Amino acid sequence: MFILANFIEAVSKLLDIALTIYMWIVIISALLSWVNPDPHNPIVRFLRNATEPVYRRIRKYIPTIFGGFDIAPLIVLLIIFFLQAFLIPTLYEIAWKLRHLS
Repeated sequence: MFILANFIEAVSKLLDIALTIYMWIVIISALLSWVNPDPHNPIVRFLRNATEPVYRRIRKYIPTIFGGFDIAPLIVLLIIFFLQAFLIPTLYEIAWKLRHLS
């Protein structure tokens, strides 16, 4: 069982790192949207390509524009925080229990 426990723990660590990186991508993208950067800049294009598909999926189900302010990045950040507070510890707990089965 220790192999499965190690695998679940590794997946949870990688997921936590990926969520943290994506959180920073969302934050940087949201901050850049306030200054209207050059849309042909490769970094700006990367940030838009990384965030717009997720924003589009959220906008499909929830109206996110309020008074000219788009809250889609805020919703994405809340989802990331939820996953980091619930899913990651749950995976660690599952790995811990698998390790300590007798």
